[in-house]
Amino acid sequence: MGERQITLVESGQLISEPDVKSLISALFENLDISPSSRYDYEQRTPLFLSFIKKTGLTRNCYLDYKRYLASRVDYCVSTKVKYLTVAKVILKELNRQGYLPTDITSTIKGFQQSRKHKKDGINDEEMARLMANINDLPEHTPETTKLKAILSLLILQGLRQVEISRLDVSDLDLGAGTAMVLGKGRDDKEMVDLHPETTKALASYLTVSGVRSGALFISHSNNSRNQRLSTRSIRVLIKSLLTKLEINRTVHGFRHYFVTTLIKTYHGDLLEVAGYTRHKSLEMLQVYNDKVKKKSDLPRYYAAFSEVGFSG
Repeated sequence: MGERQITLVESGQLISEPDVKSLISALFENLDISPSSRYDYEQRTPLFLSFIKKTGLTRNCYLDYKRYLASRVDYCVSTKVKYLTVAKVILKELNRQGYLPTDITSTIKGFQQSRKHKKDGINDEEMARLMANINDLPEHTPETTKLKAILSLLILQGLRQVEISRLDVSDLDLGAGTAMVLGKGRDDKEMVDLHPETTKALASYLTVSGVRSGALFISHSNNSRNQRLSTRSIRVLIKSLLTKLEINRTVHGFRHYFVTTLIKTYHGDLLEVAGYTRHKSLEMLQVYNDKVKKKSDLPRYYAAFSEVGFSG
């Protein structure tokens, strides 16, 4: 099928490429979303634009795009969800602003994603390997203290990358051992009790870095020097360390480790655990709890077939 012109209509006038790309970029600027979400949206937009360039911007293009994503065997369900979400945001906003006459996404269901299939977090052996490497690094250097401070917030506090990025120096009260954290999807900051090791790591970082106010973690790269460290920069920093240690986990795997460790320690008391993990509901924590219980029961499952074995 040949490529078609992407066109929208505004006041009876056709808008075509590259104006559509500029229009969509402007749409994202006016959305009430975080800079990190806006960046993610922009990264996933080209696939949708490429698709509708071939098929045309039709009444069924959203459904056709969903079917196209469903056919992609190189994408996991969570990735398909993200790409489809971006397309939905674009089309709904175009309709709201009058560029499209109707909301063509309204009757189309999204992909069904089971939370139970999320990847496991970092395990105890991997954490021990990571700690051994970190403790071998030169002490009291700007790079080491910054890395330790970020890792302490990931491992001992279970903070999300965006929550770390949003932290300001004024959010910390190291004397009281607390921090004010702006959580995912929250409008107000909430107080978090800091582990003593986190307090020590943050104090060392502040002393060595000389940061006194504003963003807690700032960038030193040429493109964004002295700006707030982005979630992408945090991800690159930590992921490079994990890759070097041959630990095949995502940065979010630290939060999995944090939550799982607490569930084991509190013996499944999810209400107590939620006080530290700040989950809005216990549903997600129950998924973690089910995984912990299943793994602890595996030896009994294995023993049930102890007489069955294959040689060679």
